[in-house]
Amino acid sequence: MEIPFITGMTTGASLIVAIGAQNTFVLTQGIRKQHRFVVALICSLCDAFLISAGVAGLGSLIEQSPTLLRLAGGGGALFLFIYGLKCLFSALQAEQELGETESNPTSRRQVILTILAITLCNPNVYLDTVVLLGGISATFVGQGRYLFGAGAISMSFIWFFILSYGSGVLAPLFKKAITWRILNFLIFLVMWNIAFKLLAFSGIIDIIRAYLG
Repeated sequence: MEIPFITGMTTGASLIVAIGAQNTFVLTQGIRKQHRFVVALICSLCDAFLISAGVAGLGSLIEQSPTLLRLAGGGGALFLFIYGLKCLFSALQAEQELGETESNPTSRRQVILTILAITLCNPNVYLDTVVLLGGISATFVGQGRYLFGAGAISMSFIWFFILSYGSGVLAPLFKKAITWRILNFLIFLVMWNIAFKLLAFSGIIDIIRAYLG
């Protein structure tokens, strides 16, 4: 017999345990040991809100609004392009060690605004949480639908707090400046890759091609 709560946890894990803009930022803050609780809590609460909206039926509304997807996709891609460039510049600048980043912490306000932008400006987040998980929850009858959502939400809390605090074990590796440079360059690649995917997913690339063609 399929247990909705467990199914929700496993399905949620398959979607959130992947290299992406959100997880990369959580990992970076975890390594720096800066505002880890706040970052993990915001990511978890955003997921909880979006998954709940999907279970309540908002997914079908988003699927029927290509204009909304284009606006979100364009805004999200622009943010990720800029953030990726910032990471690229950091990778190319003078070497910086972990001790220096800890002595010059990013402000709590800046961290909160950044993680909110990374989370809420990414249409893939809505696709995974609202549309996909919301759609799967509809296959369960009665309370099973809400148990599925609760399982997915629980996995989000577990994952983000484990990633945020567990990444601290990598701190010794980041005593070397070259490790930071490599990480920043990888973040740049991830951010730009996601940005291009957002442009393609939202149909903006097709619009640009049609305009130029």
